[in-house]
Amino acid sequence: MSALTLAVLLSLVSAVAYAAGAILQERVAESTPEHAYAPLHRPMWWCAVALNGLGALLHVAALAYGPLSLVQPLGALTIVFALPMAALFVHRRAGATAWRGAMMAAVGLAGLLALTGSATDHSFEGAERFLVAVVTAGTVVALMALAHAVHRHPVVRSVLLAAAAGVAFGIASVFTKSVAVDWREGGSLVQFSSFVVIAALATSGLLLSQASYRGAGLAAPLSTVTVVNPVVAAAVGLTLFGESFRYGVTGTALALGCGVVAAGGLILLTTERISGDRQGAGETAAATMPAQSSPAVTGDEPLTRRVEAPRKDAASRRGHKKTGHYEEWRRPRDKRSRDERIRS
Repeated sequence: MSALTLAVLLSLVSAVAYAAGAILQERVAESTPEHAYAPLHRPMWWCAVALNGLGALLHVAALAYGPLSLVQPLGALTIVFALPMAALFVHRRAGATAWRGAMMAAVGLAGLLALTGSATDHSFEGAERFLVAVVTAGTVVALMALAHAVHRHPVVRSVLLAAAAGVAFGIASVFTKSVAVDWREGGSLVQFSSFVVIAALATSGLLLSQASYRGAGLAAPLSTVTVVNPVVAAAVGLTLFGESFRYGVTGTALALGCGVVAAGGLILLTTERISGDRQGAGETAAATMPAQSSPAVTGDEPLTRRVEAPRKDAASRRGHKKTGHYEEWRRPRDKRSRDERIRS
């Protein structure tokens, strides 16, 4: 087996592991909504953590055998694998709109990563390391605050939390790359601080991704994390490490188009979920409306006559007013004889 074939197989298995972990995370979020970030008492959640860790290790191993331009785009298959796996194992079927959005996000991400230039051996300087860590922390906190501010819209909240998780994962990948470069240069103190940042970002990304699956299904949060993670890492590589897109201006234009396609897929997934929630809420309200608005039948005949008479006989009531018999029509007829009424 050639090294290129082994890299492809490892990338595919890594995508399957990531997809399985996401499915388990979504199931845990649905069954334990009270523990949004860290359902530590659920063994299923620890299985999801193990699957995510396995996916990361397989991805690193694939990078050791194959080029970055091949391995990174294959990671976008996580979205494509997750939908049929969810339908097969947990009977969670996705509609046609969700499939279109997932395919758009995967194709756009794959094209964007394929056009990104080869990685170069650059590392953070001391000031850059601190600046990136501070900006990343501020971005993650801002997205979390915005997500909790729109708590009445669970899909929007989940997408914002997934974006925060993608930022954390992406910058953790950047610091991992920087540590790999520093390892050859022997900067032990710098490596220790980078390991702390990597551990903090990876933990934050895991907890945020878990919270993003609460109330939003599987496709929208998973697609957001899968797209935002490498896009953020590529943006840092382009701005700080001197990397560039392939094929010059043409490649840059194509990369921007791929980014638009991926963003369109995310928007399609988000709006599809929002419209589905609104439709479900409307059906629920329509189902409960007759029970709430229909009058109770008590068997009381005079009460029924008093309730229905003003609705059905408004014209008759006006006619009785004109003829002077309104009071007689309004009150129950006195069945006593004329002499008995006079004596009383």
